[in-house]
Amino acid sequence: MTIDTAELLAIARDAARHTGGFLLHERPADLGVAATKSSPTDVVTEMDTAAEKLIIERIRAHRPHDGFLGEEGDASEGSSGVRWVIDPIDGTVNYLYDLPGWCVSIAAETAEGTLLGVVEVPVVGETFHAVRDGGAFRNGKPIHCRPAVPAARALVATGFGYTVERRTRQAAAIAALLPRVRDLRRAGSAAIDLCSVAAGRVDAYYERGLNPWDVAAGALIAREAGAEVFVDLWPEADGSTMCLAAPAGLRAELQDALVALHA
Repeated sequence: MTIDTAELLAIARDAARHTGGFLLHERPADLGVAATKSSPTDVVTEMDTAAEKLIIERIRAHRPHDGFLGEEGDASEGSSGVRWVIDPIDGTVNYLYDLPGWCVSIAAETAEGTLLGVVEVPVVGETFHAVRDGGAFRNGKPIHCRPAVPAARALVATGFGYTVERRTRQAAAIAALLPRVRDLRRAGSAAIDLCSVAAGRVDAYYERGLNPWDVAAGALIAREAGAEVFVDLWPEADGSTMCLAAPAGLRAELQDALVALHA
């Protein structure tokens, strides 16, 4: 079956932009936690579920036979060979606290892997997108990751898990890594962090314990911007893996350091 990539990209951008506007302008002043997932700090708001429903409805209006994998529970196979991987609000805690570091992340994948990704950051008016083998873009203009630098001169983004056990381990790794890099940043959204690598706003990003919807769009955008991106390094018994994104030389140095730190 022939897949019209331009059509899919237009649908994804429309759904991301429309949903981003909804989340930005319709956020209740008294927004609270509707549910929790892996721990009391892993939260879901009423807007997460409403946004996922909105995205799926807009895509299904054009593509009724596609499959879906959504963070808030929608999972269907479809029959078209295309599956949409959706994070309606990546950075939910930021959204809950009315901080700017949240986004809408939408990717389309086929049996060959991720075909395209869109990350909409409504608060700052930015749309990142990429199509496989087509480069990466911010608001329609090409972007590229920074050239590799030694780890000692690298600004590195990371994120933290939700369980006490994982946070304790991550804290130990950060304490050991911090003296070996320029500095560390924690923004609160994996998709935005990956886009920050793509746009040259940070040199690298790593985090353990992400889900497919956290990285599907952002990983493709970073890769198309020239970074080496791995989303399934060092699997552990709990099913968690490490995501690492950086230009080639820096990626290798950071990977060695993270292995030594049991990150």
